[in-house]
Amino acid sequence: MPEPIHAVSPLATDIPAGLDVDSIVATVRESGVSAPADEEAGLSAAVARAEDHGIDLSIVIVPTEPRHDSQLRDLATAVGAREGGTVLVLSPGQVGTFSDSISRVTLDAGQDRTYTGNHVVAADNFVDTLVEDQTPWGLLTGGLVVVVAAVAALTAVVKVRRYRSRAETNDRAHSESVAD
Repeated sequence: MPEPIHAVSPLATDIPAGLDVDSIVATVRESGVSAPADEEAGLSAAVARAEDHGIDLSIVIVPTEPRHDSQLRDLATAVGAREGGTVLVLSPGQVGTFSDSISRVTLDAGQDRTYTGNHVVAADNFVDTLVEDQTPWGLLTGGLVVVVAAVAALTAVVKVRRYRSRAETNDRAHSESVAD
């Protein structure tokens, strides 16, 4: 009995039926966009705007809904594996992304802004998310750690001073009671 496909190749991709990845990659390589002709100009403008901000973006439009939304991420990953950069794949109602330089958190935030029903607006919203200032979580976390450490150190200093003050008071009281 043959092994199930996931046992042989756990990282196998599931590309939507009827799509030719080689053709999509060739088109993206030329213009940065694989889309119907009536959407190419608007999508190319989004690619150019991303490029102005140092982001290598490719956009792929899938004309029909895939069986599963994960298929769009698999397609984005397949295109990105060959072309590199960041890939946005849009279907009429779903989205998938891949990037070799942008965090998954940022990609997911950008995806959340793509559900507009208009591929050009969706691509512009996605680029807006990628180019806007991101929350510097590393700096905020580092700052919080410093503040917590300072409070802990201050608390320790106060406790030591109280302990010494009580010890001195007890020593004086003990010395006075012995002297009497």
